[in-house]
Amino acid sequence: MGGLLLAVSLLIGSLAPPVAAQEPPRSSDDLSVGIRLVDAPVSRREDNRAHRYIIDHIKPAQQIRRRIAVTNYSDTRHRVQLYPAAAAVHKDGFTFAHGRTGNELTRWVTLAPSELVLAPDETATVWTEITVANDATGGEHYGVIWAEISPQHDLSEQVRNVARAGVRIYLSVGPGGEPRSDFRIEDLTGTRTANGVPVVTARVKNTGGRALDLTGKLTLSDGPGGAFAGPFNVKAGTIGPGHSTVATTALDRGLPGGKWTARVTLASGLVTRETTGRITIGTPQRDGNTMMAMLTVSGLLSVAATTLLAYAYRRRNRVR
Repeated sequence: MGGLLLAVSLLIGSLAPPVAAQEPPRSSDDLSVGIRLVDAPVSRREDNRAHRYIIDHIKPAQQIRRRIAVTNYSDTRHRVQLYPAAAAVHKDGFTFAHGRTGNELTRWVTLAPSELVLAPDETATVWTEITVANDATGGEHYGVIWAEISPQHDLSEQVRNVARAGVRIYLSVGPGGEPRSDFRIEDLTGTRTANGVPVVTARVKNTGGRALDLTGKLTLSDGPGGAFAGPFNVKAGTIGPGHSTVATTALDRGLPGGKWTARVTLASGLVTRETTGRITIGTPQRDGNTMMAMLTVSGLLSVAATTLLAYAYRRRNRVR
């Protein structure tokens, strides 16, 4: 219907490992759905990404299967639709296409069943099959399996709520073995923003043939007076093959300015890299209000001192 507005609540169920998935908070409009990957291939059991996302490398004409668990976290019975949709990895990370937009990968995906009717807190298992075409384009393909709740609505309504949750797909296609995953960390620097927040950054270059989902820690040592701090979480995100990003860590404003030894450790799946270097965090700058207050107090003290000196001088002259 023209002019229909969609109020969409997105929950990417792949954010937590399936074995430890937590129930999301109940939504105020009684729309909440969860989705998680049930299993991972034996060859990737040690890869934490493979327990959250569908990640694999296969040849054209081959097939993979995965089980996905879908849960209705709403307070009422709902019909849940499942479908694949396109995704991409850009400079902004892993991005989802609008609605049910497809791509080459989505044409290879079959979901059984593709529709569920679930009672509150009920969970059902769905089989996902991906059969790669004989003439498939080589390289890494991206997509997402969505579970969506979209209640029936009056056509006169201009706004309706849709809740959906998804599991990402990273599928590498090509002959031979899987392209290696690798990256390097460089340009480790420290600074303090205009509003006084210390920030440590590092440029990360994806030097392999697969997309990376980077997480990591920053520790600081050998700071002013021998101080140390951390570990702190590092924000890096998803990087496509051949691309770079800046991993950023914002620290507490109270961190002393000066030289520190920074150690950054990043990981994507089974690949871990680390770098260490000396950085300088600037000294906090006083803001305009603080400076004005200091100048005012200084001026008042100066006036008071002058007045006292003049009074003492006159008093001494009278005594003589």
